[in-house]
Formats: sequence, C-alpha cells, structure tokens
Amino acid sequence: MLRSINKNILTGLITILPVALTLYLLYWFVVATESFLGDTIRAVMSDELYRPGMGVAAGLLVAFIVGMLMHTLIARRLFSRGEQIFYRLPLIKSVYLSIRDLLDYFSSEKKKDFEQVVAITFGDTGMQVVGLVTQTDMKQMPAEFSQQDSLLVYVPMSYGIGGFAVLVPRSATRPLNMSMEDAMRFTLTAGVTASPRSESDVE
Repeated sequence: MLRSINKNILTGLITILPVALTLYLLYWFVVATESFLGDTIRAVMSDELYRPGMGVAAGLLVAFIVGMLMHTLIARRLFSRGEQIFYRLPLIKSVYLSIRDLLDYFSSEKKKDFEQVVAITFGDTGMQVVGLVTQTDMKQMPAEFSQQDSLLVYVPMSYGIGGFAVLVPRSATRPLNMSMEDAMRFTLTAGVTASPRSESDVE
C-alpha cells in the first residue's frame, strides 16, 4: 500500500514539475518584462495610452531585434567584446559560461555542431548508456586526447543537472535514431518519460 502511494506521488511529481517549471518561467518573463519595460513605457507615454501587456510586447520585440542584429558581423563583434567583461570577473565568469554553454548547446545554430545521439557499450558486459556526441574531430582536442577513431561524448545524469564528457572509441558507440531533446528527456527522467518512436520504428 505504502509503495503504491509513493509510486503515485513520484509519478505525479514527474508529471507536474515540467509543467509547473515551464509556467513559472513564462510567469517570470511576463512579470519581469511588464515591470521593467512597462515602467519605461509609462515614462514616455501617458497613462491613458498605456495598456497592460505593452511591456511584454516590448520585451518580445527587443528579443526579436537582438536576434536579428546577431546575424550581422558588427553586432557579433560588439557582443563578443562585451562578453570579455564577464570573462574577467571570477565568480560571474563561471556562472555566465555555464549558462551560456547550456543554452548554446540547445540553440538551433549550434545543433549542427553535434553529430548524433549514441549508445555507448561497456566492454563485454552488454551495458549501454545514452550519450550525445559533442566532438568528432580529435584535431580540435588537446594533444593528450587526440586519439584516432574516437569520439567525445557527453553522458547526462538522471534526475540531476550535470553529466560527464568521456572520450570513447568509435567502435564502442552505436548511433540511435533519437533527437537531442528526446535523448535528454529520456535520460534525465531515467526512462520514465519514454521518447517518442520515430516513423521508421513504427514501420
């Protein structure tokens, strides 16, 4: 009886938490932009003309404009120089780089740098783990890691933030027909949330 209750509670948390976190992030974005940009708009516009939601709309507009500008060489260079300030601050540097690397990992422009999702086999044990290939060109790696016919694979942890970057012989990996998003969701929930089956799997 107690085991059944615990199982139901765990299943409920796994179901609710992603929805709750997503809604919280949306709520935070709406409140933050409406509070900051809304006050700015009120400073240049009369209260009679101001309507609730203008701050959110302004935030989305700013994000769109920044995204457009980042496609230009000048904007990228200016942004790169601005980043150097964060790189010189000890504590902020670590936090900023971690967040930046995580977001870059899932950005559409960076996805092409990651080859595929693979299963890593451990010797003759038959054990396998899901990993994400992050580097196939060993020439870009430090000389100590430049082993021939190897891959650098990121192995995410289940029910936690973090993982391991491991250098794996290519012969010990097997390509999987999964997207990075499906693989991350599958591993983070320890397989509780199964990844969608592809059309080829259904056939």
